[in-house]
Amino acid sequence: MVRNAYTRALKEVQDDLVEMACMVVKAIAGAVEALRERDIERSRKIIQDDLIINRKRFDIEEKCILLIATQQPMAGDLRVLTAIINIITDLERIADHAEGIAKISLMIGKDELVKPLIDVPRMADKGISMLERCITAFVNRDIEMARKICAEDDEVDALYEQVYRELLLLMIENPRVIQGATYLIWVAHNLERIADRVTNIAERVVFMVTGKMEEMNISKY
Repeated sequence: MVRNAYTRALKEVQDDLVEMACMVVKAIAGAVEALRERDIERSRKIIQDDLIINRKRFDIEEKCILLIATQQPMAGDLRVLTAIINIITDLERIADHAEGIAKISLMIGKDELVKPLIDVPRMADKGISMLERCITAFVNRDIEMARKICAEDDEVDALYEQVYRELLLLMIENPRVIQGATYLIWVAHNLERIADRVTNIAERVVFMVTGKMEEMNISKY
């Protein structure tokens, strides 16, 4: 593979990663919206579309491995390719958490939620914002942005703790809502894990640029 073709191939896998991230963002937002609106068909669609995201991950991984095997990239390019492999793994797992929310929505069915969704959508919005900015940091090789995103994980953790406490209190006051409240705790937990995965991606961005692995996902909670 001549240099120009190699450069194009390297850019292609980076573009593929950005495309996959957009698919994942859509899945998170859609899953929470479907839960709030009690849209069962939309929840089913998100579960089905997770297979497409999985396939996208494998396609990108195969391209990266082929480039590593045939081009034997050095230093910076090798870090980019290994970072991409790790990032798409986390993206695929983030999509699994979105799928998990959609599955919980199906478990709830047409029943009303035990309480209005207030902090859960906030968690989703925060996680999506972190992910979108993390991908921007990847594209721009912006390690300062990546580090700041890691620090924001505590905000999501705090929202999760708030949701958990409120739902636990609700269960104590009214045991009849235990099942419904438990479902919403599961939803919040999926969103908390999404933010954790985003910090993993941010760490890979820092590694890609600096060549040093840094543990930045250290929560106060």
